[in-house]
Amino acid sequence: MTASNPGGLLGSATGAGSARGSEQPGPPGLERSIARLLTLGTYSSIALLAIGVVLMAGNGIAPLSDGPAFDVTTLVPDLLAGRPAGFLWLGLIVVVATPVARVLASLVGYGRRGERGMAIVAGLILVVIGLSVALARGLEA
Repeated sequence: MTASNPGGLLGSATGAGSARGSEQPGPPGLERSIARLLTLGTYSSIALLAIGVVLMAGNGIAPLSDGPAFDVTTLVPDLLAGRPAGFLWLGLIVVVATPVARVLASLVGYGRRGERGMAIVAGLILVVIGLSVALARGLEA
């Protein structure tokens, strides 16, 4: 603490500001990369869903009407034809895939850093997600 900086490391008596010692200079770290991945996934899904909603309104489709069932074989043709179902389904896929991609990126990042414990946790989370999907598909059949 000094007379010009009475708050010490925090910068003020209110606690505003931050300590500079923990910032990583240079290339972005794992956390920043994951934040970018989550941001990109979120914005992409919002854009795809918004396009789907606008196309629904333009085609006179009511929001509460029964939508088409998901069929991966019709996804690309629906997108190319500008049908709302393609954009809505792709937006939902991106919403679901974004957190999974985050865990996968964490697994790779922690593995590269040599943080074995965190990599194991991320791997176990992926196993739980995989089991959940498998069980859900089994319940549908």
